Amino acid sequence: MNEYIPDLIFDWIDDGHEVRWVHDAADLPSGDMCFFLSYGKIVDKNQLMQHRNNLVVHASDLPKGRGWSPLTWQILEGKDKIPVTIFEAEESVDSGPIYEKSFVSFSGNELIEELRCGLANIIADLCRNFVNRYPDSAKLGLEQEGEPSFYPHRDPEDSKIDVQKSLLSQFNLLRTVDNNKYPAWFEFKGRKFFLKITANSIFNDAKE
Repeated sequence: MNEYIPDLIFDWIDDGHEVRWVHDAADLPSGDMCFFLSYGKIVDKNQLMQHRNNLVVHASDLPKGRGWSPLTWQILEGKDKIPVTIFEAEESVDSGPIYEKSFVSFSGNELIEELRCGLANIIADLCRNFVNRYPDSAKLGLEQEGEPSFYPHRDPEDSKIDVQKSLLSQFNLLRTVDNNKYPAWFEFKGRKFFLKITANSIFNDAKE
């Protein structure tokens, strides 16, 4: 989200809000609202008490899909319309009252940076909506209903390609790998090989 947060901050500053951006919850000053965006650590009760509202945006239909990398897991499940939920942070992971849900839709051929961009735009919209309607927006929280499910952490093993299967059958996996941080890979005759995937831009495709 770091690439997309500055625009959000400048919009709020232009609207007259005082905004601080930190990368560690331990450095948080007190305030009215705090948005934890792509923050991978659990925040304790004392830190949450520094703000009237603590907001998280999660790419799943909560309480289904709590946990880690929900966008990636759902793309791997073959989904291209992904629910995105803004909710109140609590000590228990992804369990707080829900304020609003939206959706991000994909065509099925986007790679990881395009997936991240689409999701980031929806996240920013949900954050703007919450602030624009505050404090009324903070009164609309609904408790989560239904049996929760959880996505696990992903690790390098999850980016492994099965050389016995077709690329088409593994295309959703290729869409979600990061060429630098967690590239696709496979083993062959005792060696480990890495694959990088890129695509022509829409602009280049149009010219061709």
